[in-house]
Amino acid sequence: MSYHQTTITLPTYARGIHVITPIIEEAIAQLIPSSAKAGLVHLFLQHTSASLAINENADPDVRLDTEDWLNKIAPVDQPEYRHTLEGSDDLPAHLKSIMIGVSLTIPLIDGVLGLGMWQGVYLCEHRDLKGYGGQRKLVITVNT
Repeated sequence: MSYHQTTITLPTYARGIHVITPIIEEAIAQLIPSSAKAGLVHLFLQHTSASLAINENADPDVRLDTEDWLNKIAPVDQPEYRHTLEGSDDLPAHLKSIMIGVSLTIPLIDGVLGLGMWQGVYLCEHRDLKGYGGQRKLVITVNT
């Protein structure tokens, strides 16, 4: 058994939910030997105000509806929030990150991510870009 690991910097995304599967697939292809066919891919986002998820990769309405739902669950500009030093979206971003999570484990099948036909990896960016969101670091570990 061997481990391969890299940390990539994702592009800066606006607040919302973005499919990042191709970025991850490219990083894995560069990381593991071509002979590696089976294993586990672990993704870990090194941030507390963004998250990772797997869901629908075809219809963008799923991402838009999910973002709308999250904003209803953890709205900005709430007077009861204490953690607002970085803006009124800061605590809601942390709450969303707690709900969704910052790590995923996906099987490696025939050398590629073992996602289902309609599945994609999402970066859920929960911050408005006022200097606090920005580029996110993603640790990719592949166990083959």
